[in-house]
Amino acid sequence: MEGRARSTFLRNRIGFCVLHPMRECAGRPCRVEHDDGTITEGMFPLHISPHQPFKRMRGITHRVTEDLEAEVRFEGEVFEMEDQRNWTDASFKTYCTPLELPFPVEVEAGTEIRQSITLTLKGAAAGAGRTGTGEARPLTVSIAETGSGRLPRLGLEIADREGPLSKTEIERLTVLHLSHLRAELKLERSDWEASLLRAARQAKALGVELELAVFLSGQSEQEVVQQLQALRGVLDAGEFPVCTWLVFHRDEKSTDGRWIELAREVLKSYRKEVLLGSGTNAYFTELNRERPPLQALDLLCYSINPQVHAFDNRSLAETLEAQGATVESARQFAGGRPIAVTPVTLRPRYNPNATAPEPEVGPNELPPQVDPRQMTLFGAGWTLGSLAYLGKAAAHSVTCYRTVGWRGVMESVAGADKPALFPSIPGSVFPLYHVLADAGEWRDATLLPAESSDPLKVQALALARSGGTRILLANLGEERRRVSVSGIGRARAAGAEGAVRVRFLDERTAETAMTDPGRWRKEPMQRIGLSNAQVTVELLPYAVACIDTSVNT
Repeated sequence: MEGRARSTFLRNRIGFCVLHPMRECAGRPCRVEHDDGTITEGMFPLHISPHQPFKRMRGITHRVTEDLEAEVRFEGEVFEMEDQRNWTDASFKTYCTPLELPFPVEVEAGTEIRQSITLTLKGAAAGAGRTGTGEARPLTVSIAETGSGRLPRLGLEIADREGPLSKTEIERLTVLHLSHLRAELKLERSDWEASLLRAARQAKALGVELELAVFLSGQSEQEVVQQLQALRGVLDAGEFPVCTWLVFHRDEKSTDGRWIELAREVLKSYRKEVLLGSGTNAYFTELNRERPPLQALDLLCYSINPQVHAFDNRSLAETLEAQGATVESARQFAGGRPIAVTPVTLRPRYNPNATAPEPEVGPNELPPQVDPRQMTLFGAGWTLGSLAYLGKAAAHSVTCYRTVGWRGVMESVAGADKPALFPSIPGSVFPLYHVLADAGEWRDATLLPAESSDPLKVQALALARSGGTRILLANLGEERRRVSVSGIGRARAAGAEGAVRVRFLDERTAETAMTDPGRWRKEPMQRIGLSNAQVTVELLPYAVACIDTSVNT
Protein backbone atom coordinates (compact mmCIF):
# COMPACT_ATOMS: atom_id res chain seq x y z
CA MET A 1 0.00 0.00 0.00
CA GLU A 2 1.33 3.39 -0.97
CA GLY A 3 -0.53 6.66 -0.57
CA ARG A 4 -0.05 10.40 -0.34
CA ALA A 5 -2.37 12.68 1.62
CA ARG A 6 -3.97 15.18 -0.75
CA SER A 7 -5.24 17.25 2.18
CA THR A 8 -4.64 17.53 5.91
CA PHE A 9 -6.91 15.35 8.09
CA LEU A 10 -7.15 13.55 11.42
CA ARG A 11 -6.79 9.79 11.73
CA ASN A 12 -6.92 7.12 14.40
CA ARG A 13 -5.46 4.27 12.34
CA ILE A 14 -4.53 3.84 8.70
CA GLY A 15 -3.34 0.50 7.47
CA PHE A 16 -3.61 -3.22 7.07
CA CYS A 17 -5.27 -5.69 9.41
CA VAL A 18 -4.23 -9.36 9.39
CA LEU A 19 -6.64 -11.92 10.85
CA HIS A 20 -5.59 -15.31 12.22
CA PRO A 21 -8.55 -17.70 12.63
CA MET A 22 -9.74 -18.67 16.09
CA ARG A 23 -10.36 -22.37 15.56
CA GLU A 24 -7.01 -23.11 13.92
CA CYS A 25 -4.85 -20.91 16.15
CA ALA A 26 -6.24 -20.64 19.71
CA GLY A 27 -3.88 -22.34 22.14
CA ARG A 28 -1.26 -23.03 19.44
CA PRO A 29 2.41 -21.98 19.66
CA CYS A 30 3.80 -19.12 17.61
CA ARG A 31 7.01 -17.13 17.27
CA VAL A 32 6.90 -13.32 17.27
CA GLU A 33 9.66 -11.04 16.03
CA HIS A 34 9.52 -7.53 17.52
CA ASP A 35 10.55 -4.22 15.97
CA ASP A 36 13.83 -4.28 17.92
CA GLY A 37 14.77 -7.66 16.46
CA THR A 38 14.06 -9.71 19.60
CA ILE A 39 12.14 -13.00 19.34
CA THR A 40 9.34 -14.19 21.64
CA GLU A 41 8.30 -17.84 21.73
CA GLY A 42 4.64 -17.51 22.57
CA MET A 43 1.17 -18.89 22.05
CA PHE A 44 -2.10 -17.66 20.65
CA PRO A 45 -4.30 -17.35 23.76
CA LEU A 46 -6.50 -20.37 24.44
CA HIS A 47 -8.96 -18.34 26.49
CA ILE A 48 -9.83 -14.80 25.47
CA SER A 49 -7.07 -12.36 26.33
CA PRO A 50 -8.33 -9.11 27.88
CA HIS A 51 -5.38 -7.17 26.49
CA GLN A 52 -3.00 -7.36 23.52
CA PRO A 53 -1.17 -10.72 23.61
CA PHE A 54 1.67 -9.37 21.43
CA LYS A 55 3.00 -5.84 20.91
CA ARG A 56 5.53 -4.07 18.68
CA MET A 57 5.39 -6.81 16.07
CA ARG A 58 7.55 -7.11 12.96
CA GLY A 59 6.55 -10.69 12.17
CA ILE A 60 4.71 -13.76 13.43
CA THR A 61 5.25 -17.41 12.48
CA HIS A 62 3.07 -20.40 13.31
CA ARG A 63 2.53 -23.92 12.07
CA VAL A 64 -0.53 -24.41 9.86
CA THR A 65 -0.15 -28.19 9.55
CA GLU A 66 2.52 -30.62 10.66
CA ASP A 67 4.42 -29.96 7.42
CA LEU A 68 3.50 -26.35 6.70
CA GLU A 69 4.59 -23.17 8.46
CA ALA A 70 3.26 -19.65 7.79
CA GLU A 71 5.24 -16.48 8.39
CA VAL A 72 3.63 -13.02 8.21
CA ARG A 73 5.87 -9.93 8.17
CA PHE A 74 4.77 -6.31 8.69
CA GLU A 75 6.49 -3.20 7.33
CA GLY A 76 5.79 0.52 7.44
CA GLU A 77 4.16 0.90 10.89
CA VAL A 78 4.21 -0.53 14.40
CA PHE A 79 1.82 -3.49 14.66
CA GLU A 80 0.22 -5.27 17.61
CA MET A 81 -2.37 -8.01 18.11
CA GLU A 82 -5.70 -8.05 19.90
CA ASP A 83 -8.02 -10.96 20.66
CA GLN A 84 -11.16 -10.17 18.67
CA ARG A 85 -13.11 -12.93 20.39
CA ASN A 86 -13.76 -10.22 23.02
CA TRP A 87 -16.37 -8.91 20.55
CA THR A 88 -17.25 -12.42 19.21
CA ASP A 89 -15.17 -12.01 16.04
CA ALA A 90 -13.64 -15.43 15.41
CA SER A 91 -10.08 -14.19 14.98
CA PHE A 92 -6.92 -12.65 16.36
CA LYS A 93 -6.39 -9.27 14.67
CA THR A 94 -2.97 -7.74 14.05
CA TYR A 95 -3.32 -4.04 13.26
CA CYS A 96 -1.17 -0.95 13.22
CA THR A 97 -0.74 2.11 15.39
CA PRO A 98 -0.61 0.79 18.95
CA LEU A 99 -3.59 1.77 21.10
CA GLU A 100 -1.29 3.11 23.80
CA LEU A 101 -0.26 5.98 21.51
CA PRO A 102 -2.37 9.16 21.65
CA PHE A 103 -5.00 9.65 18.96
CA PRO A 104 -6.31 11.19 16.78
CA VAL A 105 -3.18 12.23 14.88
CA GLU A 106 -2.97 14.93 12.23
CA VAL A 107 -1.80 13.76 8.81
CA GLU A 108 -0.45 16.74 6.91
CA ALA A 109 -1.04 17.22 3.21
CA GLY A 110 1.75 15.63 1.22
CA THR A 111 2.51 12.94 3.82
CA GLU A 112 3.45 9.60 2.20
CA ILE A 113 2.35 6.35 3.81
CA ARG A 114 3.75 2.98 2.79
CA GLN A 115 2.95 -0.42 4.29
CA SER A 116 3.43 -4.01 3.21
CA ILE A 117 2.36 -7.41 4.45
CA THR A 118 4.33 -10.46 3.28
CA LEU A 119 3.06 -14.01 3.72
CA THR A 120 5.58 -16.83 3.27
CA LEU A 121 4.62 -20.52 3.38
CA LYS A 122 7.39 -22.95 4.27
CA GLY A 123 7.03 -26.68 3.84
CA ALA A 124 4.34 -28.65 2.05
CA ALA A 125 2.96 -26.99 -1.07
CA ALA A 126 -0.01 -24.71 -0.59
CA GLY A 127 -3.23 -26.45 -1.60
CA ALA A 128 -2.04 -29.90 -0.53
CA GLY A 129 -4.90 -32.08 0.56
CA ARG A 130 -7.44 -31.00 -2.04
CA THR A 131 -9.19 -33.66 -4.03
CA GLY A 132 -8.05 -34.17 -7.60
CA THR A 133 -11.50 -33.36 -8.97
CA GLY A 134 -11.78 -30.11 -7.05
CA GLU A 135 -15.24 -31.15 -5.88
CA ALA A 136 -16.47 -29.90 -2.52
CA ARG A 137 -16.88 -32.47 0.21
CA PRO A 138 -20.49 -33.30 1.08
CA LEU A 139 -21.88 -31.52 4.13
CA THR A 140 -22.37 -33.67 7.19
CA VAL A 141 -23.64 -33.25 10.72
CA SER A 142 -22.57 -35.83 13.31
CA ILE A 143 -24.72 -36.24 16.42
CA ALA A 144 -23.25 -37.79 19.56
CA GLU A 145 -25.40 -40.46 21.18
CA THR A 146 -24.97 -39.08 24.70
CA GLY A 147 -24.68 -35.68 26.30
CA SER A 148 -24.90 -34.13 29.75
CA GLY A 149 -25.77 -30.47 29.22
CA ARG A 150 -29.05 -28.61 29.00
CA LEU A 151 -30.24 -25.64 27.01
CA PRO A 152 -29.76 -22.35 28.83
CA ARG A 153 -32.79 -20.76 30.46
CA LEU A 154 -34.30 -18.76 27.60
CA GLY A 155 -35.83 -15.33 27.92
CA LEU A 156 -36.78 -12.22 25.96
CA GLU A 157 -36.57 -8.51 26.72
CA ILE A 158 -39.87 -6.68 27.08
CA ALA A 159 -40.81 -4.45 24.17
CA ASP A 160 -40.11 -0.75 24.42
CA ARG A 161 -43.73 0.36 24.15
CA GLU A 162 -46.62 1.31 26.36
CA GLY A 163 -49.58 -0.96 26.99
CA PRO A 164 -50.02 -4.67 27.68
CA LEU A 165 -49.41 -7.63 25.45
CA SER A 166 -52.42 -8.53 23.33
CA LYS A 167 -54.20 -11.87 23.68
CA THR A 168 -52.61 -13.11 20.44
CA GLU A 169 -49.15 -11.99 21.54
CA ILE A 170 -49.56 -13.79 24.86
CA GLU A 171 -50.69 -16.97 23.10
CA ARG A 172 -47.74 -16.87 20.73
CA LEU A 173 -45.15 -16.07 23.42
CA THR A 174 -46.48 -18.88 25.61
CA VAL A 175 -45.54 -21.34 22.86
CA LEU A 176 -41.87 -20.39 23.36
CA HIS A 177 -41.83 -21.83 26.92
CA LEU A 178 -39.73 -18.92 28.19
CA SER A 179 -38.20 -18.89 31.63
CA HIS A 180 -38.05 -15.12 32.06
CA LEU A 181 -38.52 -11.62 30.70
CA ARG A 182 -35.80 -8.98 31.00
CA ALA A 183 -36.76 -5.43 31.96
CA GLU A 184 -34.50 -2.42 32.41
CA LEU A 185 -35.09 -0.09 35.36
CA LYS A 186 -33.18 3.19 35.09
CA LEU A 187 -33.64 4.47 38.61
CA GLU A 188 -32.65 8.05 37.78
CA ARG A 189 -35.72 8.36 35.53
CA SER A 190 -39.23 9.07 36.70
CA ASP A 191 -40.79 6.21 34.73
CA TRP A 192 -38.88 3.27 36.23
CA GLU A 193 -41.78 2.27 38.48
CA ALA A 194 -44.17 2.17 35.52
CA SER A 195 -41.64 0.00 33.66
CA LEU A 196 -41.48 -2.39 36.61
CA LEU A 197 -45.24 -2.69 36.87
CA ARG A 198 -45.61 -3.24 33.12
CA ALA A 199 -42.92 -5.95 33.23
CA ALA A 200 -44.62 -7.66 36.16
CA ARG A 201 -47.98 -7.73 34.37
CA GLN A 202 -46.40 -9.22 31.25
CA ALA A 203 -44.49 -11.82 33.26
CA LYS A 204 -47.67 -12.81 35.08
CA ALA A 205 -49.57 -13.10 31.79
CA LEU A 206 -46.90 -15.46 30.44
CA GLY A 207 -46.30 -17.33 33.68
CA VAL A 208 -42.57 -16.52 33.73
CA GLU A 209 -40.08 -14.81 36.03
CA LEU A 210 -38.31 -11.45 35.75
CA GLU A 211 -34.70 -10.64 35.06
CA LEU A 212 -34.43 -7.03 36.26
CA ALA A 213 -31.52 -4.94 35.01
CA VAL A 214 -31.19 -2.16 37.59
CA PHE A 215 -29.26 0.94 36.45
CA LEU A 216 -27.89 3.12 39.23
CA SER A 217 -26.61 6.68 38.88
CA GLY A 218 -24.71 9.22 40.94
CA GLN A 219 -21.31 8.95 42.60
CA SER A 220 -22.30 9.11 46.28
CA GLU A 221 -23.25 5.99 48.18
CA GLN A 222 -26.08 7.91 49.84
CA GLU A 223 -27.68 8.71 46.48
CA VAL A 224 -27.38 5.11 45.28
CA VAL A 225 -28.81 3.73 48.52
CA GLN A 226 -31.80 6.05 48.18
CA GLN A 227 -32.44 4.76 44.67
CA LEU A 228 -32.21 1.15 45.82
CA GLN A 229 -34.45 1.74 48.83
CA ALA A 230 -37.07 3.36 46.60
CA LEU A 231 -37.00 0.22 44.44
CA ARG A 232 -37.23 -2.00 47.48
CA GLY A 233 -40.23 -0.06 48.74
CA VAL A 234 -42.15 -0.71 45.51
CA LEU A 235 -41.14 -4.38 45.56
CA ASP A 236 -42.35 -4.87 49.12
CA ALA A 237 -45.71 -3.33 48.27
CA GLY A 238 -46.50 -5.82 45.50
CA GLU A 239 -45.77 -9.22 44.02
CA PHE A 240 -42.91 -9.39 41.55
CA PRO A 241 -41.60 -12.78 40.34
CA VAL A 242 -37.94 -11.77 40.23
CA CYS A 243 -35.40 -14.51 39.45
CA THR A 244 -32.32 -12.36 38.78
CA TRP A 245 -31.00 -8.90 39.64
CA LEU A 246 -28.51 -7.42 37.19
CA VAL A 247 -26.80 -4.44 38.78
CA PHE A 248 -25.20 -1.76 36.57
CA HIS A 249 -24.07 1.82 36.94
CA ARG A 250 -24.98 4.34 34.27
CA ASP A 251 -21.43 5.75 34.05
CA GLU A 252 -19.43 2.49 34.19
CA LYS A 253 -18.73 -0.10 31.54
CA SER A 254 -18.18 -2.76 34.20
CA THR A 255 -19.90 -2.31 37.55
CA ASP A 256 -17.74 -1.24 40.48
CA GLY A 257 -17.80 -3.48 43.54
CA ARG A 258 -19.11 -0.81 45.91
CA TRP A 259 -22.39 -0.53 43.99
CA ILE A 260 -22.75 -4.32 43.96
CA GLU A 261 -22.25 -4.44 47.74
CA LEU A 262 -24.89 -1.76 48.27
CA ALA A 263 -27.33 -3.57 45.99
CA ARG A 264 -26.78 -6.81 47.88
CA GLU A 265 -27.48 -5.11 51.22
CA VAL A 266 -30.77 -3.64 50.01
CA LEU A 267 -32.10 -6.23 47.54
CA LYS A 268 -30.85 -9.66 48.55
CA SER A 269 -33.30 -10.09 51.43
CA TYR A 270 -36.28 -9.48 49.13
CA ARG A 271 -36.21 -13.13 48.12
CA LYS A 272 -33.11 -15.05 49.11
CA GLU A 273 -33.35 -17.42 46.12
CA VAL A 274 -33.04 -14.52 43.64
CA LEU A 275 -29.61 -14.44 42.00
CA LEU A 276 -27.73 -11.16 42.22
CA GLY A 277 -25.63 -10.68 39.12
CA SER A 278 -23.44 -8.05 37.56
CA GLY A 279 -20.62 -7.53 35.13
CA THR A 280 -21.42 -5.37 32.13
CA ASN A 281 -24.37 -4.25 30.07
CA ALA A 282 -21.92 -3.96 27.17
CA TYR A 283 -19.62 -6.45 25.46
CA PHE A 284 -17.68 -9.34 26.94
CA THR A 285 -14.47 -7.34 26.56
CA GLU A 286 -15.63 -4.90 29.27
CA LEU A 287 -16.18 -7.78 31.70
CA ASN A 288 -12.89 -9.40 30.69
CA ARG A 289 -10.88 -6.21 31.24
CA GLU A 290 -12.63 -4.99 34.40
CA ARG A 291 -13.66 -8.07 36.35
CA PRO A 292 -16.05 -7.35 39.23
CA PRO A 293 -15.46 -8.68 42.75
CA LEU A 294 -16.91 -12.15 42.99
CA GLN A 295 -17.61 -12.28 46.71
CA ALA A 296 -20.78 -10.20 46.38
CA LEU A 297 -22.06 -11.92 43.22
CA ASP A 298 -24.12 -15.00 42.45
CA LEU A 299 -23.82 -14.61 38.67
CA LEU A 300 -21.76 -12.88 35.94
CA CYS A 301 -23.35 -11.26 32.89
CA TYR A 302 -22.55 -9.54 29.60
CA SER A 303 -24.25 -8.94 26.24
CA ILE A 304 -23.50 -10.15 22.71
CA ASN A 305 -24.04 -8.88 19.19
CA PRO A 306 -22.24 -9.96 16.00
CA GLN A 307 -21.77 -6.56 14.36
CA VAL A 308 -19.11 -4.62 16.24
CA HIS A 309 -16.65 -4.86 13.33
CA ALA A 310 -18.30 -6.43 10.27
CA PHE A 311 -21.81 -6.63 8.88
CA ASP A 312 -22.14 -9.17 6.02
CA ASN A 313 -23.85 -12.54 6.47
CA ARG A 314 -20.65 -14.59 6.41
CA SER A 315 -19.02 -12.42 9.07
CA LEU A 316 -22.11 -12.80 11.24
CA ALA A 317 -21.92 -16.59 10.80
CA GLU A 318 -18.27 -16.55 11.88
CA THR A 319 -19.16 -14.97 15.23
CA LEU A 320 -21.26 -17.93 16.35
CA GLU A 321 -18.39 -20.13 17.48
CA ALA A 322 -16.78 -17.20 19.29
CA GLN A 323 -19.94 -16.78 21.38
CA GLY A 324 -19.20 -20.08 23.04
CA ALA A 325 -15.59 -18.98 23.61
CA THR A 326 -16.81 -16.00 25.66
CA VAL A 327 -18.69 -18.30 28.04
CA GLU A 328 -15.74 -20.69 28.33
CA SER A 329 -13.37 -17.80 29.00
CA ALA A 330 -15.69 -16.17 31.54
CA ARG A 331 -15.79 -19.44 33.40
CA GLN A 332 -12.02 -19.21 33.96
CA PHE A 333 -12.51 -16.28 36.35
CA ALA A 334 -16.14 -16.76 37.44
CA GLY A 335 -15.26 -18.93 40.43
CA GLY A 336 -17.95 -21.47 39.56
CA ARG A 337 -20.67 -18.85 39.24
CA PRO A 338 -23.22 -19.20 36.41
CA ILE A 339 -22.89 -17.08 33.28
CA ALA A 340 -25.83 -15.10 31.90
CA VAL A 341 -25.64 -13.79 28.33
CA THR A 342 -28.09 -10.93 28.27
CA PRO A 343 -29.20 -9.76 25.86
CA VAL A 344 -28.25 -11.29 22.50
CA THR A 345 -29.13 -8.94 19.64
CA LEU A 346 -28.34 -8.71 15.94
CA ARG A 347 -27.19 -5.09 16.14
CA PRO A 348 -25.39 -3.17 18.92
CA ARG A 349 -27.91 -1.60 21.30
CA TYR A 350 -25.58 1.34 21.97
CA ASN A 351 -21.93 2.32 21.65
CA PRO A 352 -20.19 1.91 25.04
CA ASN A 353 -17.19 3.87 23.72
CA ALA A 354 -19.13 6.82 22.29
CA THR A 355 -17.69 10.26 22.99
CA ALA A 356 -20.67 12.19 21.60
CA PRO A 357 -24.46 11.79 21.57
CA GLU A 358 -25.90 9.37 19.05
CA PRO A 359 -26.83 11.27 15.85
CA GLU A 360 -30.48 11.62 14.99
CA VAL A 361 -31.91 9.05 12.59
CA GLY A 362 -32.82 10.43 9.18
CA PRO A 363 -36.19 9.82 7.50
CA ASN A 364 -34.64 7.29 5.12
CA GLU A 365 -32.68 5.43 7.78
CA LEU A 366 -33.44 2.72 10.29
CA PRO A 367 -32.34 3.21 13.90
CA PRO A 368 -28.81 1.80 14.34
CA GLN A 369 -30.20 -0.89 16.69
CA VAL A 370 -32.45 -2.35 13.97
CA ASP A 371 -31.40 -4.93 11.37
CA PRO A 372 -33.87 -6.04 8.65
CA ARG A 373 -32.39 -9.55 8.96
CA GLN A 374 -34.38 -9.80 12.20
CA MET A 375 -37.40 -10.86 10.11
CA THR A 376 -35.54 -13.16 7.68
CA LEU A 377 -34.68 -16.82 7.38
CA PHE A 378 -31.01 -15.90 7.86
CA GLY A 379 -31.95 -14.38 11.21
CA ALA A 380 -33.54 -17.69 12.17
CA GLY A 381 -30.45 -19.68 11.19
CA TRP A 382 -28.15 -17.31 13.05
CA THR A 383 -30.33 -17.62 16.16
CA LEU A 384 -30.14 -21.42 15.93
CA GLY A 385 -26.33 -21.25 15.83
CA SER A 386 -26.25 -18.86 18.77
CA LEU A 387 -28.34 -21.22 20.92
CA ALA A 388 -26.18 -24.16 19.86
CA TYR A 389 -22.85 -22.60 20.84
CA LEU A 390 -24.07 -20.91 24.02
CA GLY A 391 -25.74 -24.15 25.04
CA LYS A 392 -22.62 -26.20 24.30
CA ALA A 393 -20.59 -23.79 26.45
CA ALA A 394 -23.14 -24.28 29.29
CA ALA A 395 -24.37 -20.72 29.69
CA HIS A 396 -26.82 -20.50 32.59
CA SER A 397 -29.29 -18.27 30.77
CA VAL A 398 -29.68 -16.46 27.45
CA THR A 399 -31.93 -13.47 26.89
CA CYS A 400 -32.40 -12.85 23.18
CA TYR A 401 -34.22 -10.09 21.36
CA ARG A 402 -37.47 -8.46 22.46
CA THR A 403 -41.01 -9.73 22.61
CA VAL A 404 -42.60 -7.51 19.92
CA GLY A 405 -41.40 -5.07 17.27
CA TRP A 406 -38.57 -4.82 14.79
CA ARG A 407 -36.06 -5.96 17.41
CA GLY A 408 -38.31 -8.77 18.61
CA VAL A 409 -39.65 -12.18 17.66
CA MET A 410 -42.87 -10.89 16.09
CA GLU A 411 -44.24 -7.76 14.49
CA SER A 412 -46.96 -5.64 16.04
CA VAL A 413 -50.40 -5.49 14.47
CA ALA A 414 -49.65 -1.92 13.42
CA GLY A 415 -46.50 -2.99 11.60
CA ALA A 416 -43.08 -1.35 11.45
CA ASP A 417 -42.68 2.43 11.60
CA LYS A 418 -40.72 2.46 8.33
CA PRO A 419 -42.16 -0.35 6.19
CA ALA A 420 -40.13 0.62 3.14
CA LEU A 421 -36.94 -0.06 5.10
CA PHE A 422 -38.27 -2.86 7.33
CA PRO A 423 -40.92 -4.58 5.16
CA SER A 424 -42.35 -6.92 7.77
CA ILE A 425 -45.86 -8.34 7.69
CA PRO A 426 -48.02 -6.63 10.35
CA GLY A 427 -49.12 -9.06 13.03
CA SER A 428 -46.76 -11.81 11.86
CA VAL A 429 -44.05 -13.72 13.70
CA PHE A 430 -40.49 -13.69 12.41
CA PRO A 431 -38.84 -16.99 11.33
CA LEU A 432 -36.54 -16.94 14.37
CA TYR A 433 -39.70 -17.29 16.49
CA HIS A 434 -40.01 -20.89 15.29
CA VAL A 435 -36.39 -21.68 16.20
CA LEU A 436 -37.08 -20.50 19.76
CA ALA A 437 -40.36 -22.43 19.80
CA ASP A 438 -38.71 -25.65 18.59
CA ALA A 439 -36.03 -25.32 21.26
CA GLY A 440 -38.47 -24.23 23.96
CA GLU A 441 -40.69 -27.26 23.44
CA TRP A 442 -37.67 -29.39 24.39
CA ARG A 443 -36.32 -27.08 27.10
CA ASP A 444 -35.82 -29.93 29.58
CA ALA A 445 -34.06 -32.23 27.11
CA THR A 446 -30.39 -33.20 27.12
CA LEU A 447 -28.17 -31.23 24.78
CA LEU A 448 -26.27 -33.57 22.44
CA PRO A 449 -22.95 -32.55 20.85
CA ALA A 450 -23.55 -31.84 17.14
CA GLU A 451 -20.59 -31.35 14.80
CA SER A 452 -21.04 -29.69 11.40
CA SER A 453 -18.42 -30.38 8.74
CA ASP A 454 -18.68 -26.70 7.72
CA PRO A 455 -20.19 -24.47 10.44
CA LEU A 456 -20.15 -21.43 8.16
CA LYS A 457 -22.59 -23.23 5.87
CA VAL A 458 -24.71 -25.40 8.17
CA GLN A 459 -25.42 -25.08 11.88
CA ALA A 460 -27.01 -27.76 14.05
CA LEU A 461 -28.61 -28.10 17.48
CA ALA A 462 -29.49 -31.55 18.84
CA LEU A 463 -31.65 -32.44 21.85
CA ALA A 464 -32.62 -35.79 23.34
CA ARG A 465 -35.19 -36.94 25.85
CA SER A 466 -36.90 -40.17 26.71
CA GLY A 467 -38.07 -41.78 23.50
CA GLY A 468 -36.70 -39.38 20.93
CA THR A 469 -34.33 -36.81 19.47
CA ARG A 470 -34.90 -33.37 17.98
CA ILE A 471 -32.32 -31.97 15.56
CA LEU A 472 -32.48 -28.42 14.21
CA LEU A 473 -30.48 -27.61 11.07
CA ALA A 474 -29.89 -24.21 9.46
CA ASN A 475 -28.52 -23.43 6.02
CA LEU A 476 -26.66 -20.12 6.47
CA GLY A 477 -26.12 -19.48 2.77
CA GLU A 478 -27.92 -18.60 -0.43
CA GLU A 479 -27.15 -21.97 -2.05
CA ARG A 480 -29.26 -25.14 -1.89
CA ARG A 481 -27.39 -27.66 0.27
CA ARG A 482 -27.65 -31.39 0.82
CA VAL A 483 -26.83 -32.42 4.38
CA SER A 484 -26.34 -35.92 5.79
CA VAL A 485 -27.07 -36.26 9.51
CA SER A 486 -25.50 -39.26 11.21
CA GLY A 487 -25.56 -40.70 14.70
CA ILE A 488 -29.27 -40.34 15.38
CA GLY A 489 -28.78 -42.70 18.28
CA ARG A 490 -32.19 -42.53 19.92
CA ALA A 491 -33.82 -43.71 16.71
CA ARG A 492 -32.03 -47.04 17.09
CA ALA A 493 -34.52 -47.89 19.79
CA ALA A 494 -37.00 -48.36 16.98
CA GLY A 495 -34.57 -50.36 14.87
CA ALA A 496 -31.83 -49.48 12.42
CA GLU A 497 -34.35 -48.85 9.64
CA GLY A 498 -37.26 -46.47 9.85
CA ALA A 499 -38.12 -42.83 9.27
CA VAL A 500 -37.90 -39.43 10.83
CA ARG A 501 -40.39 -36.56 10.74
CA VAL A 502 -39.15 -33.30 9.22
CA ARG A 503 -40.60 -29.80 9.01
CA PHE A 504 -38.94 -27.26 6.71
CA LEU A 505 -39.02 -23.52 7.29
CA ASP A 506 -37.94 -22.10 3.95
CA GLU A 507 -39.03 -19.97 1.01
CA ARG A 508 -41.95 -22.33 0.34
CA THR A 509 -43.40 -22.28 3.84
CA ALA A 510 -42.18 -19.04 5.42
CA GLU A 511 -45.23 -16.91 4.64
CA THR A 512 -47.66 -19.37 6.22
CA ALA A 513 -45.32 -19.96 9.17
CA MET A 514 -45.13 -16.21 9.77
CA THR A 515 -48.78 -15.26 9.29
CA ASP A 516 -50.45 -18.31 10.87
CA PRO A 517 -47.78 -19.82 13.14
CA GLY A 518 -50.17 -21.86 15.28
CA ARG A 519 -51.71 -23.69 12.36
CA TRP A 520 -48.35 -24.17 10.63
CA ARG A 521 -46.79 -25.75 13.71
CA LYS A 522 -49.67 -28.25 13.96
CA GLU A 523 -49.44 -29.42 10.36
CA PRO A 524 -48.19 -33.02 9.90
CA MET A 525 -44.45 -33.25 9.46
CA GLN A 526 -42.94 -34.87 6.38
CA ARG A 527 -41.58 -38.42 6.72
CA ILE A 528 -38.08 -39.13 5.41
CA GLY A 529 -36.37 -42.49 5.41
CA LEU A 530 -33.77 -43.30 8.07
CA SER A 531 -31.05 -45.86 7.42
CA ASN A 532 -28.34 -46.92 9.87
CA ALA A 533 -29.13 -43.93 12.12
CA GLN A 534 -28.53 -41.54 9.21
CA VAL A 535 -30.85 -39.25 7.26
CA THR A 536 -30.16 -36.91 4.34
CA VAL A 537 -32.14 -33.70 3.82
CA GLU A 538 -31.98 -31.01 1.18
CA LEU A 539 -32.04 -27.47 2.51
CA LEU A 540 -33.15 -24.62 0.30
CA PRO A 541 -31.32 -21.28 0.67
CA TYR A 542 -31.40 -20.08 4.31
CA ALA A 543 -33.74 -22.93 5.24
CA VAL A 544 -34.23 -24.26 8.77
CA ALA A 545 -35.22 -27.91 9.30
CA CYS A 546 -36.67 -29.49 12.44
CA ILE A 547 -36.06 -33.27 12.52
CA ASP A 548 -37.84 -35.40 15.10
CA THR A 549 -37.24 -39.07 15.81
CA SER A 550 -39.09 -41.26 18.27
CA VAL A 551 -39.95 -44.87 18.89
CA ASN A 552 -43.36 -44.07 17.42
CA THR A 553 -41.99 -42.63 14.16
